[in-house]
Amino acid sequence: MRTIVHRHLGKVVAGAAIAVAGTAVMVGITLPGTAGADDTPGAKAGTAQSAAQAGQSGSGQDGAVAPGVVQQAPAEGEKGKGRDPLTDDEIARVEQLAVSRQMFNASEDVEGERGPERLTVDLADPEADELDDPNAPRRAVVTFYDYRDDTLVTKTVDLDTGKVAATGTQHGVQPPLSRAEYAEAAALLIADPQGSDLKADYKDATGKELTSPDQLQLTGAVYRAVPGGQPAVLDKCGEHRCVRLFPKVKNGPWIDARDFIVDLSARKVAKLGG
Repeated sequence: MRTIVHRHLGKVVAGAAIAVAGTAVMVGITLPGTAGADDTPGAKAGTAQSAAQAGQSGSGQDGAVAPGVVQQAPAEGEKGKGRDPLTDDEIARVEQLAVSRQMFNASEDVEGERGPERLTVDLADPEADELDDPNAPRRAVVTFYDYRDDTLVTKTVDLDTGKVAATGTQHGVQPPLSRAEYAEAAALLIADPQGSDLKADYKDATGKELTSPDQLQLTGAVYRAVPGGQPAVLDKCGEHRCVRLFPKVKNGPWIDARDFIVDLSARKVAKLGG
């Protein structure tokens, strides 16, 4: 018996002692809810992905997909001052400014569509010589994950000029997952034959069939491979973006699926120790 503590989107959810039941080890105690509306899976993370979908919606007469189009950045809208948190208008504008047409067409999101997977948008720290300057430039840092080549891309956007001030790329760096990534990992697990235990436990808990990630509240963690610690199919986890899911029936019990790892980059599911 143990105590589980999960952290998701800055919220700590304290678990209770868990009881083992069911084929995928369904937790027999309903834990405090982890989520409000913002934890609903399946929502596309950021407007870069909306642009990707829009870019693929048009087809020519021969059925070919039309070239992707990056939407024009919206008007400035409401602006913060100094170290104020980013406003919704600033976030929307920054997300568009950070993705050039070239980046959009050359990258892929978690579903394999054009445009990188947007992870976070945060107010950038001031430069050392700007710490005491009340009129220091206001910048935002946007992070994306490009599933085309497993690259973490960081863009710093100057909110005053609307220009990208800096770009960085890293490989083998795996920041926390987005809601869209949790949803896609759950969808892959549900569709995989190895997801049968998860579906069986969901049916035991609800009497209904599990067919969509929308039926679950999802948290999880990045999984990194250790030498000899997992099936060979997971050996690239860390270079690849891999997920260990902590699914919960909405308004119901947790389902322990910790033995199953989803490699989002390779779109494969494997069981630890199996």
